[in-house]
Amino acid sequence: PVTAFLLPLPLAGFVKSPMSETKLTGDAFELYCDVVGSPTPEIQWWYAEVNRAESFRQLWDGARKRRVTVNTAYGSNGVSVLRITRLTLEDSGTYECRASNDPKRNDLRQNPSITWIRAQATISVLQKPRIVTSEEVIIRESPAPSVTLQCNLTSNSHTLTYSYWTKNGVELTATRKNASNMEYRINKPRAEDSGEYHCVYHFLNAPKANATIEVKAAPDITGHKRSENKNEGQDAMMYCKSVGYPHPEWIWRKKENGMPMEIVNTSGRFIIINRENYTELSITNLQIIEDPGEYECNATNSIGSASVVTILRVRSHLAPLWPFLGILAEIIILVVIIVVYEKRKRPDEVPDDDEPAGPMKTNSTNNHKDKNLRQRNTN
Repeated sequence: PVTAFLLPLPLAGFVKSPMSETKLTGDAFELYCDVVGSPTPEIQWWYAEVNRAESFRQLWDGARKRRVTVNTAYGSNGVSVLRITRLTLEDSGTYECRASNDPKRNDLRQNPSITWIRAQATISVLQKPRIVTSEEVIIRESPAPSVTLQCNLTSNSHTLTYSYWTKNGVELTATRKNASNMEYRINKPRAEDSGEYHCVYHFLNAPKANATIEVKAAPDITGHKRSENKNEGQDAMMYCKSVGYPHPEWIWRKKENGMPMEIVNTSGRFIIINRENYTELSITNLQIIEDPGEYECNATNSIGSASVVTILRVRSHLAPLWPFLGILAEIIILVVIIVVYEKRKRPDEVPDDDEPAGPMKTNSTNNHKDKNLRQRNTN
């Protein structure tokens, strides 16, 4: 008798499946699908309208007037992300991630429910509440006259639970309340008060809604190095940080013959890092001839600009030895002075071994006595 062995079909499984969400019109959503199997499974996205769960249609990248984006990558796993932007009420429905590594998965004679594994998520799109806001604010002097930001929730089909203000995504203290009409006052605003302000509304059993009011100001550079002192061959780092909104574009320049010239990294020794309200210039392997001088960082946005200067000094390799060399030079000069002094002493200050050690006594007194005696004898 002949024995037949049935080979097991390739298996596929979900590592991460899409999650259901509730969104507002105008928002966006992303669904993730991560599958594993050998060979790596193919991934597809399908959609069914509300209350029509059996009428699935495949979703392609660029569908719905290019509001649909499908990004899929295959490696040891298959990973796919479905993103739909500018949501409308018609985008509500059931979204399905399908995966299969069955060789016959695309054979129309096969039952898809057998050859494909599936994971579903329900997306509910609700009408976004209407929020009326005050105009944007531009701070042109510091400090400027006080301003008041306003938001008014004019239409909403859900129960409001609470509301508050945020600045650059951070909730502002003492602003939380249950009110559809919101105000926030900025007293004597300065550049550091600029940014994106949001009035945020939370509802019962519905996504939160928000509106944005921009407070703009020219950049004001609040921190930088006035000078940087380094030795030849070392690395130097200069930075500038600012306040102001919108975030500025940063440019570094070096003064050449009194004219600021934009830094171009032709030598590969200049590294510039820009992050919103912060910039950093690094110079590696400092050269004593080329690199010393005045470096200017400039911040510019749609409202204005600001610049500051950092002075870079580069010392020689021998700079750390200068104090020691100075002391050594003083010692050498002192020794030379002593030697010269000793050699140029006056002769009468130097004793002669051939002469008596002391002055010779004279016999002048005796001579005077002899002279007197001869004079008396003559008389």
